[in-house]
Formats: sequence, structure tokens, C-alpha cells
Amino acid sequence: MTPRPIRAAARRALPWALALLAALSGLAAHAADTSAAQQLQHWSAQADQPGDAAAGRVFFTGRHGGEWSCASCHGNPPTANGRHESTGKTIAPLAPAFNPKAFTDSAKVDKWFRRNCRDVLQRECSAQEKADVLAFLQGFKP
Repeated sequence: MTPRPIRAAARRALPWALALLAALSGLAAHAADTSAAQQLQHWSAQADQPGDAAAGRVFFTGRHGGEWSCASCHGNPPTANGRHESTGKTIAPLAPAFNPKAFTDSAKVDKWFRRNCRDVLQRECSAQEKADVLAFLQGFKP
């Protein structure tokens, strides 16, 4: 038998627990707020021209004067797990057809484009570069 003070405390905590659960559910729904196709459309609109898969392939595999390319960590083709060059951390396939979660969270897309472009280019990628890479990645089919 549960002592009465604990029951009362549990009863008082229940609304807070339900509110927290609802908030976390909202976060999970927000995580899948976009798709690779929507990201391509977004960056193509920002660049004022469609992504070019051939330019994206050259960009993805090029070293841009540095030590790394996108393919250094994501693999070429980016249809299987990659491995981060310095940390050794496994990276899920980047091509959306091989990873249904790829490019489905706008915040993560922005974060990883910003971080990875700085690693490879020592600057942020342009809207056209992002559109080109997305066009390239969407060309891979199982």
C-alpha cells in the first residue's frame, strides 16, 4: 500500500508529466518537418535556379583546395554508411533513397550544411551549392 503523501505527490505531478509528454511529442513531430524534395525546392528558390545534379557531383567529390571533400566522410556514392574522417563516427547514408530520415528536419539540415561546409570549404555553402548537392543526392535510387 502506497503511503498517502506519495499518492498526493504523484497526483500533483501527473499534469506536469502529461504536459512534458505533449511537448516532447510536438518536438518529434517538428523533427520531420521537411523532405529532401522540399529542401531542394527551397534552396533552388533561394538560388533563383534549379539544382544541377552534375554540378552537385563535382561539388560533392571536390576538395575545394582543402584536405576533405563531402565524399571523404559520406562516401562516394553516398548510399551506404560513411565514417567521419577525424572522429571515426559512423554516418548514416546521405542519399535520401537510402536513408528515409535524411533531410527531414530543417534545423538539422541547416546545422549540418553550415558545419560541414565550413569543414570542407572554410565558409558556408551558397544556396546554389546546396541545391546542386541535393539534386545530386536525389539522383541515387535503390
